[in-house]
Amino acid sequence: MKLNGFIISLVVAIILAYFFPTALQEFPVKIITDIGIGLIFLFYGLKLAPEELKLGFLNYRSHLVIQLSTFLLFPLLTFLFIPLFEGGIHSELWLSVFFLGVLPSTVSSSVVMVAIARGNLPTAIFNASISGLIGILITPLWMSFFMAKSGDFDFLSILYKLFLQIVLPLFLGLILQPYFGKLARKYSKELSYFDKAIIFLIVYTSFSHSFSSGLFEMIKIIDLIKIAGIVLLLFFGMYYFLGIVCKYLGFNLKDTITAKFCGTKKSLVHGSVMVKIIFGASASVGIFLLPIMLYHILQLFVVTIFAENLSKREDDIAE
Repeated sequence: MKLNGFIISLVVAIILAYFFPTALQEFPVKIITDIGIGLIFLFYGLKLAPEELKLGFLNYRSHLVIQLSTFLLFPLLTFLFIPLFEGGIHSELWLSVFFLGVLPSTVSSSVVMVAIARGNLPTAIFNASISGLIGILITPLWMSFFMAKSGDFDFLSILYKLFLQIVLPLFLGLILQPYFGKLARKYSKELSYFDKAIIFLIVYTSFSHSFSSGLFEMIKIIDLIKIAGIVLLLFFGMYYFLGIVCKYLGFNLKDTITAKFCGTKKSLVHGSVMVKIIFGASASVGIFLLPIMLYHILQLFVVTIFAENLSKREDDIAE
């Protein structure tokens, strides 16, 4: 297992935020991240390959399992942990776990892992791509059920911001795809560095606000251990439950791999972007990012091992 440079950079961002919370105070960080978010989704639209999406379009049973797992089953599972938090559904710690639960699936890592494990790649590409689009509406809608009454959550205002920063650039990317799509896919790796740089900046500024306000000083060690344990239970619970569902539905091995990999993934990119749009410069932003980052590390580590093991199978008799 190689060290993941992106994960290390996020840990560095948190450390820098702790020791130097005001280091970027003189810079227009909000403008930079706002423009950066727009460019991330512009590049995302450019890189979407219509021919690959068409290949996976007809596998409707897999689509239903993956999307229902991502946006319905996963959020509902977080309800099991409400009694563990003082304040129940009003606890910011539980809401941070719930926010993780309502996020869309990842794109790049889902597709890469399915490819390594020799799963159904066209289905993975279709679901990973469509998940981000569905999440633009579903994620804030889910959050509105628990936050609308607090006065800090204006669903229509958030949808408008999401439209400006995500949908519009994405749509523009799709329009420009015939002209620049091949170029964007050719330099996909280089463009991903830009995505990661913006997320690094979002993570740094989010935790800076949290540390400066003293928010983490009010959180007990037991609560952090609790969140880490919940993240573990959510991932493995979803992974093995999806295996049971796929067996019951008679999925072949390739579709099972794809459903389990795509249905358990959560996107740090979408999480970082949405937490900034939904919560702005609130001191609580760091708390909402914490479960996503822990889950991101876990899913990369565990799914990489699973994918490597599956790639070594000698034949596809089970398919």
